[in-house]
Amino acid sequence: MKKRKAIIIGAGPAGLTAAYELLTKTDIIPIIIEQDNQVGGLSKTIDFEGNKIDIGGHRFFSRSKKVVDWWLHFLPLENSPGKPFSIRYQNQSAGVSSGEQSPVSEDAVMLLRPRKSRIYHARKFFDYPLQINGNTLRNLGLAKLFAIGTSYCRAKLLPKKPERTLEDFFINRFGNKLYTTFFKDYTEKVWGVPCNELPADWGRQRVKGLDVGNVIKHAFRSIFLKDRDIRQAKTKTSLIEQFLYPKFGPGQMWETVAGEIQKRGGEIILNTGVTKITRDHKHIISVETTNFENGQSATCEGDLFFSAMPVKELVEKMDFPEKDHPVVAAARSLEYRDFLIVGILSDKENGQQDVISDNWIYIQEGDIKAGRVQFFHNWSPGMTKDSRHHWIGVEYFCNETDEFWQQEDEAISSFAVSEMDKIGIVDSRTVLKTTVIKVKKAYPSYFGGYSNFGVIQEFLNGIDNLYPVGRNGMHRYNNTDHSMLTAMAAVDNIVQGKTDKSAIWAINTEDAYHEQSDN
Repeated sequence: MKKRKAIIIGAGPAGLTAAYELLTKTDIIPIIIEQDNQVGGLSKTIDFEGNKIDIGGHRFFSRSKKVVDWWLHFLPLENSPGKPFSIRYQNQSAGVSSGEQSPVSEDAVMLLRPRKSRIYHARKFFDYPLQINGNTLRNLGLAKLFAIGTSYCRAKLLPKKPERTLEDFFINRFGNKLYTTFFKDYTEKVWGVPCNELPADWGRQRVKGLDVGNVIKHAFRSIFLKDRDIRQAKTKTSLIEQFLYPKFGPGQMWETVAGEIQKRGGEIILNTGVTKITRDHKHIISVETTNFENGQSATCEGDLFFSAMPVKELVEKMDFPEKDHPVVAAARSLEYRDFLIVGILSDKENGQQDVISDNWIYIQEGDIKAGRVQFFHNWSPGMTKDSRHHWIGVEYFCNETDEFWQQEDEAISSFAVSEMDKIGIVDSRTVLKTTVIKVKKAYPSYFGGYSNFGVIQEFLNGIDNLYPVGRNGMHRYNNTDHSMLTAMAAVDNIVQGKTDKSAIWAINTEDAYHEQSDN
């Protein structure tokens, strides 16, 4: 009997998770089509002369036991006793029995890393999440701290504003003073749009349950009662104190998963883009592809289709006899935020960096264009080729049509170095090398045509053999674990013969998923 095939567009976390789940739970053969020359999507690790770049910073943290165990099956915790840490799959949900061991090597491991991030504001460093401590008091001063406290109390005691915009969301939780001091500038750098023009949905997804009250409660809890579970299931996402991290960056995880998929009979086709999707009314029949290296075209027929490609592009590739079809118009109106990162390699002569132990720093300064700085050497020692060097990533949020994006790499690098020198992160005299990485459609946006997304979602749900998954596949600002959970839920739908896809779309929108622990 001929085995069914699943065509999976995109070899990021969602696509690779879907492929592995299909191989371990069904007899369906996955064929992954990836336009890049490596797997991992936004979670890939880019190698620059032996120094590794994590695009955007990927903490491996989840309240989902299923996800954490899944990660640790492929890359067990460093110094674990010879087998994956805490592998307990109910009904062998990931195709791994409790006695099965993954190959363990000195380098194929997860590190348990302390989380440290700060805000750089008014040329001073503030703990993030904000702490009620001496450093905050010294940096703000009594007068400003009193104004922030008064504004916060007013927000809590007076009737809350209806949350129509992201600005309403922030003010209801933090008060106007704290919002304008620590949240407004950075958020507007990320999206390029004023907070009062962004819908509140962004905050509900990305600032889950964080308010000053939770910060204070967490501070006391940290002193008297440590959350020793790796998942930190009782800790709000923004307050976690440790996370897992592959020794050589997030791409190590997805390269390992890809290798296992191929061993089990799955296929991964790189450097290949989808050019056309053929469908009838409620069924996808095939996708046409083009190999970017040799220009060859091919048609891939399948029984099931998973898409992690941007929704805007997915709809563009489909046949619509009506060019003004409402779904086409809605998809064209979707907007994205692009992203570039400048890697700066310097030697350790710069004393400022020697005292910076952060994983990353948010730049809340109006005169600095950079939005965030990653310190790759603090994520993992394996991220740098030479321990005598510092290796940082300066992140800029922009659009590919912006003048800044369109500059030559040398000009962008020079600008980044000058900004880091200006705020004392890097001494420009110690810089050895730089590189620029540009990522299109890194962030699906919640402005523009997003209000029409329901039209697109209803249309996609009506295609019975199509499963949109992941961040861009669902036009949702998912973390890695949420993207994986959408793929797992999609495969569960297939296994159980369900046609209702609402459980897939519910991930990262309902509190049950935010706080999921899979106990």
